[in-house]
Amino acid sequence: MRQVSFSRYGGPDVLTIREASRRPLAEGDVAVAVRAAGVNFADVMARMGLYPDAPKPPLVLGYEVAGVVDAIGPGVTEFQPGDRVIALTRFGGYATHVVVSAAYVFPCPAGIADTAAASLPVNYLTASLALNRLANLAPGETVLIHGAGGGVGVAAIQLARLRQARIIGTASTAKHDTLRSFGVDHLIDSRDPNSAHLTAEVKRLTGNRGADVILDPVGGKSFETSYRLLAPLGRMVIYGVSAVAPGKRRNWWRAGRAILQLPRFKPMSLMNRNRGVFGLNLAHLWDEREQLRDAMRPLLHDLEAGRLRPVIAAAFPLERAADAHEYLQSRVNIGKVLLTC
Repeated sequence: MRQVSFSRYGGPDVLTIREASRRPLAEGDVAVAVRAAGVNFADVMARMGLYPDAPKPPLVLGYEVAGVVDAIGPGVTEFQPGDRVIALTRFGGYATHVVVSAAYVFPCPAGIADTAAASLPVNYLTASLALNRLANLAPGETVLIHGAGGGVGVAAIQLARLRQARIIGTASTAKHDTLRSFGVDHLIDSRDPNSAHLTAEVKRLTGNRGADVILDPVGGKSFETSYRLLAPLGRMVIYGVSAVAPGKRRNWWRAGRAILQLPRFKPMSLMNRNRGVFGLNLAHLWDEREQLRDAMRPLLHDLEAGRLRPVIAAAFPLERAADAHEYLQSRVNIGKVLLTC
C-alpha cells in the first residue's frame, strides 16, 4: 500500500509517498481500502512539530477516512468485505489502506459520496460535541463562530441552523457571500487586526449583551476577546490554537508568543460573571468509544436525511498531499479539504 509520511518537521514539502506493508489484522480489526481521507489543521501542526500529541517522525498523518472494507479480523460481526464505511484513524489516514478497530468504524449511509463521508468524523463530531453536548445551544440563542469558513466552522453553521440559533461568523471578506448563502446571519472580517472592531460589532448585533455561545479555535488573544464577549450564562468552547502556526513552517517566536497570550480563566471571574469555558480535543476522547459512537449516530442519521451537507473546498490526489497542506494553510478554503485515492 501507499502512504504519505514525513521523516522531519517542516513545510508541506516534507510530505512524501512511500510504500508500506499493511499490519496484520488483530481481534476486532477492520481493514479499509481508502477512497477519501480528511485533511485537518491538526495534521498541519503535527507536520510542523507543533502538535504535542503527535508521535515523533517518521509519521503518517490522518484522522479520518471513507472507503470500502476489504478484510475483517477475528470477532468482527457488524461489517463484511465490500461494505462502504467511515472510520476514525488517529493518524495513519493518509494511505490507500488502513487497519482500525471496529469500534471506530461506522456504516456509510447509502447515496453519500466518499468525499462527503470522509468530511464527517472530525469536523462534524467536533462541532456537535461543542454545540450540542458542551454548550447545549438552545433555539433563539446567538452563537459566534470563529473561522466560520473552515471545516469545523461550516459544520457548526449547519448544526446551529438545525438548532434554530442566530449565527454570527468571522471569516475573511472574500468568504462572506458564500457563508451568507449557508445561513450565517451576520459576518465580521476575521483579518481585521483590531479586536475592538470585533467587540463593537458583536455588542451592536446583540444589543450590548454578548453571545450566548462562542466557538474559538484561534487561541492567543482571541480567547481573551471571546471571553469578554460572552453574555450572562454564556458558554465558550475552545478547540484549537491555530495562532501558533500562522506560516507554513514552524516559528518558535510566533508560537511562543501565541501561547503566552493565552488567558488564565479565574474561578471567581467565572462565577461572578456567570460564564463557562469548555476545552475540547477530539483526540483525547479516543478511549471514550461509546461516547464517540453516541455522538456519531445522529450525525449519520442527519447526513442520510440530507439535513447535513458537507461542503468540499478541494480534493487532491493522495500524491499531492503537500499541495493540500499548502491550500489549507492559505486559509482560502470554504469547507473541507480532502485527499482521494
